Amino acid sequence: MVAALMLMPHTLKRRAQNGFIGSLLPEPSEAEAADVNSWAQAVRKVKEDRGEPAGKDAKVETPAQLRLYSDKRRFLAVQVAEWREHHLNTPRDFVDLAAMLGRGELVELKPVTHDYILFGVGGNAGPEPFTSYDSGESIPLYNDEGLAKEYARIEESRATVEKETADIRQELGSLNKRDRAARARLQKQIDEKEKALQPLRESKEMLDHYYSDAESRQKLFRDYESLDNLAKSFSGKTYDISDEHSRRELKVLMLSALRPEALKVLEEIAAAYQEKFARPLPVSSLVRPDEYQRALHKVNPNATLIQTPPHSTGLAFDIFNGYMTAEEQTFLMDYLARMKDEGRIEVLRENRDHYHVFAFVDGVRPDESFIRASLGGVSSGGAKSERGE
Repeated sequence: MVAALMLMPHTLKRRAQNGFIGSLLPEPSEAEAADVNSWAQAVRKVKEDRGEPAGKDAKVETPAQLRLYSDKRRFLAVQVAEWREHHLNTPRDFVDLAAMLGRGELVELKPVTHDYILFGVGGNAGPEPFTSYDSGESIPLYNDEGLAKEYARIEESRATVEKETADIRQELGSLNKRDRAARARLQKQIDEKEKALQPLRESKEMLDHYYSDAESRQKLFRDYESLDNLAKSFSGKTYDISDEHSRRELKVLMLSALRPEALKVLEEIAAAYQEKFARPLPVSSLVRPDEYQRALHKVNPNATLIQTPPHSTGLAFDIFNGYMTAEEQTFLMDYLARMKDEGRIEVLRENRDHYHVFAFVDGVRPDESFIRASLGGVSSGGAKSERGE
Protein backbone atom coordinates (compact mmCIF):
# COMPACT_ATOMS: atom_id res chain seq x y z
CA MET A 1 0.00 0.00 0.00
CA VAL A 2 2.67 2.51 0.91
CA ALA A 3 5.47 1.21 -1.32
CA ALA A 4 4.67 3.56 -4.19
CA LEU A 5 5.29 6.52 -1.93
CA MET A 6 8.22 4.96 -0.16
CA LEU A 7 10.22 4.87 -3.36
CA MET A 8 9.93 8.62 -4.13
CA PRO A 9 12.48 10.41 -1.97
CA HIS A 10 12.40 13.69 -3.88
CA THR A 11 8.82 14.41 -2.87
CA LEU A 12 7.92 12.01 -0.07
CA LYS A 13 9.44 13.85 2.87
CA ARG A 14 7.74 17.16 2.09
CA ARG A 15 4.39 15.55 1.31
CA ALA A 16 4.53 13.31 4.35
CA GLN A 17 4.98 16.39 6.51
CA ASN A 18 1.84 17.83 4.93
CA GLY A 19 -0.20 14.72 5.64
CA PHE A 20 0.01 13.56 2.02
CA ILE A 21 0.32 9.85 2.79
CA GLY A 22 -2.64 9.83 5.12
CA SER A 23 -4.86 11.68 2.67
CA LEU A 24 -3.99 9.42 -0.25
CA LEU A 25 -3.97 5.98 1.28
CA PRO A 26 -6.05 3.95 3.74
CA GLU A 27 -4.84 3.62 7.32
CA PRO A 28 -1.79 1.31 7.20
CA SER A 29 -1.71 -1.96 9.02
CA GLU A 30 0.71 -2.41 11.91
CA ALA A 31 3.16 -4.27 9.65
CA GLU A 32 2.92 -1.64 6.93
CA ALA A 33 3.44 1.16 9.43
CA ALA A 34 6.60 -0.63 10.59
CA ASP A 35 7.80 -0.77 6.97
CA VAL A 36 7.24 2.96 6.56
CA ASN A 37 9.15 3.63 9.76
CA SER A 38 12.05 1.44 8.63
CA TRP A 39 12.17 3.23 5.30
CA ALA A 40 12.04 6.66 6.97
CA GLN A 41 14.89 5.69 9.26
CA ALA A 42 16.92 4.52 6.27
CA VAL A 43 16.24 7.82 4.47
CA ARG A 44 17.53 9.73 7.47
CA LYS A 45 20.73 7.66 7.43
CA VAL A 46 21.21 8.27 3.71
CA LYS A 47 20.63 12.02 3.99
CA GLU A 48 22.36 12.53 7.34
CA ASP A 49 24.76 15.48 7.40
CA ARG A 50 28.27 14.08 7.67
CA GLY A 51 29.79 17.46 8.51
CA GLU A 52 31.85 17.53 5.33
CA PRO A 53 31.29 18.06 1.58
CA ALA A 54 29.12 15.43 -0.09
CA GLY A 55 27.89 14.54 -3.54
CA LYS A 56 29.27 16.81 -6.26
CA ASP A 57 30.92 19.01 -3.63
CA ALA A 58 33.16 16.17 -2.47
CA LYS A 59 36.60 16.14 -4.09
CA VAL A 60 37.18 12.69 -5.53
CA GLU A 61 39.28 11.12 -8.26
CA THR A 62 37.31 8.88 -10.60
CA PRO A 63 39.14 5.61 -11.36
CA ALA A 64 39.75 4.88 -15.02
CA GLN A 65 37.42 1.88 -14.74
CA LEU A 66 34.45 4.21 -14.05
CA ARG A 67 35.16 6.50 -16.99
CA LEU A 68 34.10 6.17 -20.61
CA TYR A 69 36.28 4.28 -23.03
CA SER A 70 38.18 6.19 -25.70
CA ASP A 71 35.49 4.93 -28.06
CA LYS A 72 32.47 6.25 -26.17
CA ARG A 73 30.17 3.79 -27.92
CA ARG A 74 31.83 0.87 -26.19
CA PHE A 75 30.19 1.45 -22.79
CA LEU A 76 26.71 0.81 -24.16
CA ALA A 77 27.92 -1.73 -26.72
CA VAL A 78 29.27 -3.98 -23.95
CA GLN A 79 25.84 -4.03 -22.30
CA VAL A 80 24.01 -4.62 -25.57
CA ALA A 81 26.48 -7.45 -26.29
CA GLU A 82 25.49 -9.19 -23.04
CA TRP A 83 21.86 -9.02 -24.15
CA ARG A 84 22.78 -10.48 -27.55
CA GLU A 85 24.97 -13.24 -26.16
CA HIS A 86 22.38 -14.50 -23.67
CA HIS A 87 19.27 -13.83 -25.81
CA LEU A 88 17.62 -12.01 -22.93
CA ASN A 89 13.96 -11.06 -22.96
CA THR A 90 13.35 -7.34 -22.45
CA PRO A 91 9.98 -5.78 -21.58
CA ARG A 92 8.34 -3.34 -23.98
CA ASP A 93 5.72 -2.33 -21.41
CA PHE A 94 4.20 -3.29 -18.08
CA VAL A 95 2.42 -6.21 -19.74
CA ASP A 96 5.74 -7.76 -20.69
CA LEU A 97 7.16 -6.83 -17.30
CA ALA A 98 4.29 -8.67 -15.58
CA ALA A 99 4.98 -11.76 -17.68
CA MET A 100 8.70 -11.71 -16.80
CA LEU A 101 7.88 -11.34 -13.11
CA GLY A 102 5.42 -14.20 -13.38
CA ARG A 103 8.04 -16.45 -14.98
CA GLY A 104 10.63 -15.54 -12.36
CA GLU A 105 12.99 -13.92 -14.88
CA LEU A 106 12.82 -10.82 -12.69
CA VAL A 107 12.51 -10.72 -8.92
CA GLU A 108 10.98 -7.94 -6.84
CA LEU A 109 13.22 -6.06 -4.42
CA LYS A 110 12.07 -4.98 -0.99
CA PRO A 111 11.79 -1.18 -0.57
CA VAL A 112 14.32 -1.28 2.27
CA THR A 113 16.62 -3.87 3.81
CA HIS A 114 19.47 -3.71 6.30
CA ASP A 115 21.91 -3.05 3.43
CA TYR A 116 20.05 -1.01 0.79
CA ILE A 117 17.10 1.31 0.21
CA LEU A 118 15.20 1.94 -3.01
CA PHE A 119 15.65 5.68 -3.28
CA GLY A 120 13.64 7.11 -6.18
CA VAL A 121 12.80 3.92 -8.07
CA GLY A 122 9.67 4.40 -10.19
CA GLY A 123 9.49 8.11 -9.45
CA ASN A 124 8.17 8.82 -12.94
CA ALA A 125 5.40 6.22 -12.83
CA GLY A 126 2.03 7.89 -13.20
CA PRO A 127 -1.57 7.00 -12.33
CA GLU A 128 -2.65 6.68 -15.96
CA PRO A 129 -4.19 3.41 -17.18
CA PHE A 130 -1.81 0.63 -18.06
CA THR A 131 -0.99 0.54 -21.75
CA SER A 132 0.18 -1.84 -24.43
CA TYR A 133 3.21 -0.41 -26.22
CA ASP A 134 3.08 -1.17 -29.93
CA SER A 135 5.09 0.42 -32.74
CA GLY A 136 5.86 3.48 -30.65
CA GLU A 137 2.25 4.02 -29.56
CA SER A 138 0.85 3.48 -26.07
CA ILE A 139 -2.64 1.99 -26.21
CA PRO A 140 -4.70 2.26 -22.98
CA LEU A 141 -5.82 -1.09 -21.61
CA TYR A 142 -9.38 -1.70 -20.40
CA ASN A 143 -11.77 -4.56 -19.84
CA ASP A 144 -15.35 -4.39 -21.18
CA GLU A 145 -16.59 -2.34 -18.25
CA GLY A 146 -13.60 -0.02 -18.23
CA LEU A 147 -13.83 0.57 -21.97
CA ALA A 148 -17.49 1.54 -21.70
CA LYS A 149 -16.69 3.92 -18.84
CA GLU A 150 -13.88 5.54 -20.83
CA TYR A 151 -16.13 6.09 -23.84
CA ALA A 152 -18.74 7.59 -21.50
CA ARG A 153 -16.13 9.85 -19.89
CA ILE A 154 -14.94 11.11 -23.26
CA GLU A 155 -18.49 11.76 -24.43
CA GLU A 156 -19.45 13.55 -21.22
CA SER A 157 -16.32 15.72 -21.37
CA ARG A 158 -16.91 16.49 -25.04
CA ALA A 159 -20.53 17.48 -24.43
CA THR A 160 -19.51 19.73 -21.52
CA VAL A 161 -16.83 21.52 -23.52
CA GLU A 162 -19.11 21.96 -26.53
CA LYS A 163 -21.89 23.35 -24.31
CA GLU A 164 -19.46 25.81 -22.73
CA THR A 165 -18.22 26.81 -26.17
CA ALA A 166 -21.78 27.38 -27.42
CA ASP A 167 -22.52 29.60 -24.41
CA ILE A 168 -19.42 31.70 -25.07
CA ARG A 169 -20.31 32.00 -28.76
CA GLN A 170 -23.78 33.19 -27.78
CA GLU A 171 -22.28 35.81 -25.48
CA LEU A 172 -19.89 36.85 -28.23
CA GLY A 173 -22.78 37.27 -30.68
CA SER A 174 -24.57 39.62 -28.31
CA LEU A 175 -21.64 42.04 -28.09
CA ASN A 176 -21.33 45.26 -30.03
CA LYS A 177 -18.73 44.95 -32.78
CA ARG A 178 -16.96 47.98 -31.35
CA ASP A 179 -16.30 46.20 -28.05
CA ARG A 180 -13.03 44.80 -29.32
CA ALA A 181 -11.48 43.98 -25.93
CA ALA A 182 -14.44 41.88 -24.77
CA ARG A 183 -14.71 40.17 -28.16
CA ALA A 184 -11.01 39.32 -28.11
CA ARG A 185 -11.32 37.92 -24.61
CA LEU A 186 -14.26 35.69 -25.55
CA GLN A 187 -12.62 34.55 -28.77
CA LYS A 188 -9.57 33.51 -26.78
CA GLN A 189 -11.83 31.42 -24.51
CA ILE A 190 -13.40 29.78 -27.57
CA ASP A 191 -9.97 28.94 -28.94
CA GLU A 192 -9.00 27.38 -25.62
CA LYS A 193 -12.18 25.29 -25.59
CA GLU A 194 -11.49 24.12 -29.13
CA LYS A 195 -7.99 23.16 -28.09
CA ALA A 196 -9.42 21.19 -25.15
CA LEU A 197 -11.56 19.15 -27.55
CA GLN A 198 -8.58 17.90 -29.54
CA PRO A 199 -7.21 15.38 -26.99
CA LEU A 200 -10.74 14.07 -26.46
CA ARG A 201 -11.12 13.50 -30.20
CA GLU A 202 -7.72 11.82 -30.35
CA SER A 203 -8.55 9.54 -27.41
CA LYS A 204 -11.78 8.43 -29.04
CA GLU A 205 -10.08 7.88 -32.37
CA MET A 206 -7.45 5.68 -30.72
CA LEU A 207 -10.07 3.62 -28.92
CA ASP A 208 -12.08 3.26 -32.13
CA HIS A 209 -9.00 2.19 -34.06
CA TYR A 210 -7.75 -0.46 -31.65
CA TYR A 211 -10.96 -1.67 -29.99
CA SER A 212 -13.33 -1.73 -32.97
CA ASP A 213 -11.39 -4.62 -34.54
CA ALA A 214 -12.39 -7.87 -32.83
CA GLU A 215 -8.93 -9.47 -32.94
CA SER A 216 -7.17 -6.34 -31.65
CA ARG A 217 -9.81 -5.84 -28.96
CA GLN A 218 -9.42 -9.39 -27.65
CA LYS A 219 -5.63 -9.04 -27.50
CA LEU A 220 -5.95 -5.83 -25.50
CA PHE A 221 -8.48 -7.46 -23.20
CA ARG A 222 -6.02 -10.33 -22.64
CA ASP A 223 -3.25 -7.85 -21.84
CA TYR A 224 -5.52 -6.17 -19.31
CA GLU A 225 -6.42 -9.54 -17.81
CA SER A 226 -2.77 -10.52 -17.43
CA LEU A 227 -2.09 -7.37 -15.41
CA ASP A 228 -5.28 -7.82 -13.42
CA ASN A 229 -4.27 -11.38 -12.53
CA LEU A 230 -0.87 -10.17 -11.33
CA ALA A 231 -2.53 -7.40 -9.32
CA LYS A 232 -4.74 -9.86 -7.47
CA SER A 233 -1.73 -11.19 -5.62
CA PHE A 234 1.48 -9.22 -5.94
CA SER A 235 3.97 -8.86 -3.12
CA GLY A 236 1.40 -10.42 -0.80
CA LYS A 237 -1.28 -7.83 -1.53
CA THR A 238 -4.18 -7.15 -3.88
CA TYR A 239 -4.26 -4.12 -6.18
CA ASP A 240 -7.16 -2.67 -8.15
CA ILE A 241 -5.84 -1.63 -11.55
CA SER A 242 -9.01 0.32 -12.25
CA ASP A 243 -8.09 2.67 -9.38
CA GLU A 244 -5.43 5.25 -10.20
CA HIS A 245 -3.77 5.29 -6.75
CA SER A 246 -3.60 1.50 -6.55
CA ARG A 247 -2.43 1.38 -10.16
CA ARG A 248 0.45 3.78 -9.54
CA GLU A 249 1.57 1.85 -6.48
CA LEU A 250 1.60 -1.37 -8.48
CA LYS A 251 3.65 0.24 -11.26
CA VAL A 252 6.30 1.35 -8.78
CA LEU A 253 6.47 -2.13 -7.26
CA MET A 254 6.82 -3.70 -10.70
CA LEU A 255 9.67 -1.31 -11.50
CA SER A 256 11.38 -2.43 -8.27
CA ALA A 257 12.79 -5.55 -9.89
CA LEU A 258 16.02 -7.03 -11.25
CA ARG A 259 17.25 -10.27 -12.68
CA PRO A 260 18.48 -12.55 -9.88
CA GLU A 261 22.07 -12.28 -11.16
CA ALA A 262 22.01 -8.48 -10.86
CA LEU A 263 20.37 -8.61 -7.44
CA LYS A 264 23.27 -10.71 -6.12
CA VAL A 265 25.72 -8.08 -7.33
CA LEU A 266 23.67 -5.28 -5.78
CA GLU A 267 23.45 -7.11 -2.47
CA GLU A 268 27.21 -7.68 -2.42
CA ILE A 269 27.97 -4.00 -3.03
CA ALA A 270 25.35 -2.89 -0.50
CA ALA A 271 26.66 -5.25 2.17
CA ALA A 272 30.21 -3.93 1.72
CA TYR A 273 29.02 -0.31 1.93
CA GLN A 274 26.86 -1.02 4.99
CA GLU A 275 29.70 -2.81 6.77
CA LYS A 276 32.08 0.09 6.13
CA PHE A 277 29.79 3.07 6.81
CA ALA A 278 26.77 1.67 8.70
CA ARG A 279 24.40 3.15 6.10
CA PRO A 280 22.05 1.54 3.57
CA LEU A 281 23.09 1.87 -0.05
CA PRO A 282 20.65 4.18 -1.95
CA VAL A 283 19.56 2.55 -5.22
CA SER A 284 17.77 4.92 -7.58
CA SER A 285 16.80 2.87 -10.62
CA LEU A 286 16.24 -0.78 -11.55
CA VAL A 287 14.43 -2.36 -14.50
CA ARG A 288 12.72 -0.07 -17.01
CA PRO A 289 10.43 -1.27 -19.81
CA ASP A 290 11.08 0.41 -23.15
CA GLU A 291 7.85 2.39 -22.87
CA TYR A 292 8.82 3.72 -19.43
CA GLN A 293 12.31 4.56 -20.67
CA ARG A 294 10.84 6.65 -23.48
CA ALA A 295 8.47 8.40 -21.09
CA LEU A 296 11.47 9.16 -18.89
CA HIS A 297 13.21 10.65 -21.93
CA LYS A 298 10.48 13.30 -22.13
CA VAL A 299 11.50 14.70 -18.73
CA ASN A 300 15.16 13.76 -19.08
CA PRO A 301 16.17 14.17 -22.75
CA ASN A 302 19.48 12.43 -22.06
CA ALA A 303 17.90 9.11 -21.04
CA THR A 304 19.20 6.55 -23.52
CA LEU A 305 16.93 5.68 -26.44
CA ILE A 306 18.95 2.93 -28.10
CA GLN A 307 17.08 -0.17 -29.25
CA THR A 308 17.92 -2.10 -26.08
CA PRO A 309 18.61 0.31 -23.18
CA PRO A 310 20.66 -1.36 -20.42
CA HIS A 311 17.93 -0.95 -17.80
CA SER A 312 15.44 -2.86 -19.96
CA THR A 313 17.56 -5.99 -19.59
CA GLY A 314 16.97 -6.11 -15.83
CA LEU A 315 20.73 -6.33 -15.30
CA ALA A 316 21.34 -2.63 -14.62
CA PHE A 317 20.87 -0.54 -11.50
CA ASP A 318 21.92 2.94 -10.42
CA ILE A 319 23.48 3.91 -7.09
CA PHE A 320 22.81 7.45 -5.86
CA ASN A 321 25.85 9.20 -4.36
CA GLY A 322 24.41 12.68 -3.84
CA TYR A 323 24.77 12.51 -0.04
CA MET A 324 28.03 10.56 0.09
CA THR A 325 31.32 12.00 1.33
CA ALA A 326 34.58 11.71 -0.57
CA GLU A 327 35.54 8.70 1.55
CA GLU A 328 32.27 6.94 0.80
CA GLN A 329 32.44 7.67 -2.91
CA THR A 330 36.07 6.60 -3.14
CA PHE A 331 35.32 3.35 -1.30
CA LEU A 332 32.43 2.54 -3.63
CA MET A 333 34.27 3.49 -6.81
CA ASP A 334 37.27 1.38 -5.80
CA TYR A 335 34.99 -1.55 -5.03
CA LEU A 336 33.20 -1.18 -8.37
CA ALA A 337 36.52 -0.81 -10.19
CA ARG A 338 37.73 -4.12 -8.73
CA MET A 339 34.51 -5.84 -9.82
CA LYS A 340 35.00 -4.47 -13.33
CA ASP A 341 38.63 -5.63 -13.37
CA GLU A 342 37.35 -9.09 -12.43
CA GLY A 343 35.06 -8.96 -15.47
CA ARG A 344 31.87 -9.17 -13.42
CA ILE A 345 30.30 -5.80 -14.23
CA GLU A 346 30.30 -2.79 -16.54
CA VAL A 347 30.18 0.51 -14.65
CA LEU A 348 30.21 4.27 -15.18
CA ARG A 349 30.30 7.28 -12.90
CA GLU A 350 27.51 9.38 -14.40
CA ASN A 351 27.05 13.13 -14.57
CA ARG A 352 24.22 13.39 -12.05
CA ASP A 353 25.31 11.79 -8.77
CA HIS A 354 24.96 8.21 -9.93
CA TYR A 355 27.00 5.10 -10.56
CA HIS A 356 25.48 2.99 -13.30
CA VAL A 357 26.19 -0.70 -12.67
CA PHE A 358 25.51 -3.48 -15.17
CA ALA A 359 25.92 -7.07 -13.97
CA PHE A 360 26.99 -9.83 -16.36
CA VAL A 361 24.80 -12.93 -16.20
CA ASP A 362 27.61 -15.42 -15.65
CA GLY A 363 29.97 -12.97 -13.98
CA VAL A 364 31.96 -12.89 -17.23
CA ARG A 365 32.32 -10.05 -19.74
CA PRO A 366 30.61 -10.83 -23.07
CA ASP A 367 32.71 -12.18 -25.90
CA GLU A 368 34.54 -9.48 -27.86
CA SER A 369 32.85 -10.60 -31.08
CA PHE A 370 29.45 -9.64 -29.62
CA ILE A 371 30.84 -6.29 -28.45
CA ARG A 372 32.21 -5.48 -31.90
CA ALA A 373 28.90 -6.45 -33.48
CA SER A 374 27.08 -4.11 -31.09
CA LEU A 375 29.23 -1.02 -31.64
CA GLY A 376 27.32 0.07 -34.72
CA GLY A 377 23.99 0.07 -32.91
CA VAL A 378 24.81 2.74 -30.33
CA SER A 379 25.88 6.37 -30.50
CA SER A 380 28.67 8.08 -28.60
CA GLY A 381 26.17 10.66 -27.29
CA GLY A 382 23.98 8.11 -25.52
CA ALA A 383 26.83 6.59 -23.55
CA LYS A 384 27.81 9.67 -21.59
CA SER A 385 24.28 10.46 -20.46
CA GLU A 386 22.72 7.09 -19.64
CA ARG A 387 21.63 7.71 -16.05
CA GLY A 388 19.14 7.10 -13.30
CA GLU A 389 15.79 8.66 -12.65
